[in-house]
Amino acid sequence: MAISEFAKQYHEKMFPGYVSKFLTTDPEFIERFDNFAFNEVVNENGVELEGKTRMMCVLAVLLGCQGIDEFKAILPDSMNFGVTAVEIRETVYQAVDYLGIGRVFPFLKAMNAFFESKGISLPLENQATTTTEDRLEKGIQSQVDIFGEGMKEFYKSGPEESLHINKWLASNCFGDFYTRTGLSYKERELITFCFLYAQGGCEPQLTSHAKANMKLGNDKHFLICVISQCLPFIGYPRTLNALRCINEAANIKE
Repeated sequence: MAISEFAKQYHEKMFPGYVSKFLTTDPEFIERFDNFAFNEVVNENGVELEGKTRMMCVLAVLLGCQGIDEFKAILPDSMNFGVTAVEIRETVYQAVDYLGIGRVFPFLKAMNAFFESKGISLPLENQATTTTEDRLEKGIQSQVDIFGEGMKEFYKSGPEESLHINKWLASNCFGDFYTRTGLSYKERELITFCFLYAQGGCEPQLTSHAKANMKLGNDKHFLICVISQCLPFIGYPRTLNALRCINEAANIKE
């Protein structure tokens, strides 16, 4: 077996001019991986994704699984496929709500170092649309827009001792981040789905966000395309867990 011509060309589009050291140190591995990830998966009939969407999902799953080295390698390639600096930044910013700053901090540093190396002036243009005064109100509206009218009073629900967490979910997660421009609700729900399934252990939330994706137009088949195209970067167990959650979400009655 040898690396297919398509895999070579796709790899060149992702990593222009880059020759992997693995070709010398691990030729058997790189032959199988490149043929799988950059030919078989990309061309699998019925689960293809447009290049930009695929790269946005790959960036999000690498954040979720803490694949910092691969994230650094993929950053320039994502821009080759049309992902903008603002879209990259918004993906990293939103990851904090689902992964925490302890896990996102290295990615934030890597992103800014990459932008500086490309001569991209920082900070990028502002995308915030809320203020300290209206972030809760607008965050609640975002939850309603995405999940439905049942979220209108959710920030006030639950035991008194943990009520603040639901309020923070509305004001911080949705009010501070989902309301930002640079990504649509549909795109934000997609990357959230990727953060959740890539980190594992969040299956209840993953099912909920799979359902929200479907409500916004990222239907069951599309989500299966996403996990299929990201499989080489995340592996089989979490992909299969995500598939189960997608199927569960699709069966939830409105």
